[in-house]
Amino acid sequence: MNHLQKRYFLPEEEIPRYWYNIQADMKHKPLPPLNPKTKEPLKAEDLYPIFAKAVCQQELNQTDAWIKIPDEVRNMYKYYRSTPLVRAYSLEKALGTPAHIYFKNESVSPVGSHKLNSALAQAYYCKAEGVTNITTETGAGQWGAALSYAAQAFGLEAAVFQVKISYTQKPYRRSIMQTFGAIVTPSPSMSTRAGKDILTQYPNHQGSLGTAISEAIELAGHTPHCKYTLGSVLNHVALHQTVIGLEAEKQMAMAGEYPDVIIACFGGGSNFGGIAFPFMRHTIMEGKKTRYVAAEPASCPKLTRGKFEYDFGDETGYTPLLPMYTLGHSFRPSNIHAGGLRYHGAGVIVSQLMKDKLMEAVDIKQLESFQAGTLFARTEGIIPAPESCHAIAAAVREANRCKETGEEEVILFNLSGHGLIDMSAYDQYLEGNLQNYELTDDEIAKNLTTIESLQPK
Repeated sequence: MNHLQKRYFLPEEEIPRYWYNIQADMKHKPLPPLNPKTKEPLKAEDLYPIFAKAVCQQELNQTDAWIKIPDEVRNMYKYYRSTPLVRAYSLEKALGTPAHIYFKNESVSPVGSHKLNSALAQAYYCKAEGVTNITTETGAGQWGAALSYAAQAFGLEAAVFQVKISYTQKPYRRSIMQTFGAIVTPSPSMSTRAGKDILTQYPNHQGSLGTAISEAIELAGHTPHCKYTLGSVLNHVALHQTVIGLEAEKQMAMAGEYPDVIIACFGGGSNFGGIAFPFMRHTIMEGKKTRYVAAEPASCPKLTRGKFEYDFGDETGYTPLLPMYTLGHSFRPSNIHAGGLRYHGAGVIVSQLMKDKLMEAVDIKQLESFQAGTLFARTEGIIPAPESCHAIAAAVREANRCKETGEEEVILFNLSGHGLIDMSAYDQYLEGNLQNYELTDDEIAKNLTTIESLQPK
């Protein structure tokens, strides 16, 4: 162990037995998802054809603050939880900051990221319902790897649509999924109607999470005994991820400190909600003064520059209409290496919290993110995933601000995954071949016009 680190672990009996459902405590509940044809609010049973029934009920549950983790899922959690909370003394020293920096290390899971927390839950619920096949999408591949592992653990067949640019950029994530027994298809593909339509219009389309979601949902709808699973955005996914923050609460108490600011990278909201929501209940219920910061890429800035509207969660329009901060479901993101953050919209809960000013967001350029990730690797000995580099960059910004003001702030961020399968991205950064991508106001405005007709009257 690095002599300039201190790690905190929980005993097995302290691993959470319940997930925390922040919807129950929110003063302004999230707006309901809508049927795109009738514009009427959805009921749980409207989602049954696509998702496992248990997660449909969790998705719309706004009354129960605590939802029991099934014993079968908690037993699987014990293989890698609790994950360590780490005091990053070496990073603090390198920055010369008076701030105390902690990170929750989710990279120690069997698949190297936080995604397994929800994958195990969703696979379990599908198995319990008699499902034999599950489908999903994945960007960088962390979710696809987690779902493939979870499917194998519960005896299910998995089909994964991976965003085409990531399928090419990150071949070893594809290999991981295939090693666990999943069928992996680059998206958009010619194997679904949604994929064919997109490729007909855009033959060189490099893919997006919205495109891959469309293909996975279509396959689930046409395959017997098959359900769709999702790795972020939806409420039930963030619910499953709250094991992160619930553990971190207890570990921060062991350290004798409480965070002034909590930071996580942001794609759809799963790891942000996972670490932030358990702490945020104290802000909502008790007025605890903590800042919550979502760090998103400057090339996909839905929270910082998007618009709060109803929009589809996928490109083709197979999903319900979701009330979210969005860049428009037809948004085509730049080919940055943080593939897990290249999503057009924010989760429903996070969008409402953002609207209510209970949290904030910053956008991080690609080069700044890799600069921060490289510094973290050299000081803390962990090479972070490109997605996690955004959280590190935001934490570095906070630490440098404390250096200027002299504040001894306590910073907590979520290290959502390691980057050992992303070394080609680091190669390009170290060789000076990466570049920043930013959107113009005109590009954002043009794309948002496509969702005007979707709004309820």
